[in-house]
Amino acid sequence: MRLLLSLLAILASLRFSLGNQEHAERSGDQHDSADCTLVARGHGVDDSPHFLNAIHTCSKVTIPSFTTLNISTRLNMTGLRNKHIELQGTLRFNPDIPYWSGNGFFFPFQTQITFWILGGKNIVLDGGGTLDGAGQDWYDAFASNSSLLRPIILTLFQVSDALVKDIKMIQSPEWTNFLNEGQNVTYDNIHINAVSNSSHGPSNTDGWDIYRSDQVTIKNSVINNGDDCVSFKVNSTNILVSNLNCNGSHGISVGSLGQFAGMFDIVENVTATNIRMSNAQNGARIKAWAGPGVGSGIVKNITFDMFIESNVGNPVVIDQCYMTNATACAEFPSNTFIQDVFFTDISGTSSGPVVASLACSPDGRCNDVNVNNFTLSAPSGPTEFTCQNVNLTGNAASLFPACTLT
Repeated sequence: MRLLLSLLAILASLRFSLGNQEHAERSGDQHDSADCTLVARGHGVDDSPHFLNAIHTCSKVTIPSFTTLNISTRLNMTGLRNKHIELQGTLRFNPDIPYWSGNGFFFPFQTQITFWILGGKNIVLDGGGTLDGAGQDWYDAFASNSSLLRPIILTLFQVSDALVKDIKMIQSPEWTNFLNEGQNVTYDNIHINAVSNSSHGPSNTDGWDIYRSDQVTIKNSVINNGDDCVSFKVNSTNILVSNLNCNGSHGISVGSLGQFAGMFDIVENVTATNIRMSNAQNGARIKAWAGPGVGSGIVKNITFDMFIESNVGNPVVIDQCYMTNATACAEFPSNTFIQDVFFTDISGTSSGPVVASLACSPDGRCNDVNVNNFTLSAPSGPTEFTCQNVNLTGNAASLFPACTLT
């Protein structure tokens, strides 16, 4: 009898060490030191429950290479501590549009939903694997229903001391990364790709949207998408973005800010450096709302440095009348003040005649805007620099004519 019990114990131990998912059905213990390995349960079977069980049971969860987990129901992984997800294989989010549009986690900010919320303290997601948003079905559906809510692939929510590294993110239906209420978060070596194989292109597929977060680093990444490469939204502070290659995007964007009445938006201490921007609508951009019934805020200490741009519609932009016509902007200037902005070492080509457009609201809404070391040119014909309601300093200020006043 003792021998039989001993054999059973050894078999159970081997079963656990080989990563059989059944162990993940134990009660969640944030201090469990076990490692789990997940394998797919089979064609058409939802792997979400087993993934959720594993992350609450084990300190490290591995999805092996050549394994694709079918994620058919939403993933709430908030409130974690000391967790490591090693994604070597693929998480594919099943494009069940009726389910996700009704059950994705809802965030009121800009009316977003998400497949996956990951949050807590000391979280690592790495491994060289892939998050697949299966976006083509969403791109086609959105073409005939512009009110369709489309999920974000990955939302880090109320997270601190987090690292996302060596991950590919493909075919996101909407934003790719949403960082909401994060502290000390790093993204490193992320490859983002959102393209369509039909006439219905991807829309709003931002690389990153940073919101209410502090001490954030995004570095060493490649982004091929159809909207902002990185967007610093409301209350984003102390952020470094470096060594990115952005293609097809809307730029590295501060904002848009000041959209909602009664809200005070802050973006402060942001540096974007060593950026390659190709085939994009914008390069280095700040955008703030004006007009009646908008909000207010401050944009302060922003540095765009070492941008190399190729075929970019607006390589350097301040638009303090964003989504506002000239008459309304003159009557109701932006209440989002912009100060201490540095555009430095900006080179390359635009796709049209204007290479820099710095359009501020009247009444001193922009202060201390510095332009230095510009080597920008139009693809043909004269190169144009324009400015409005702003006093420029720096060695590239002479490239601009006298700024118009409104």
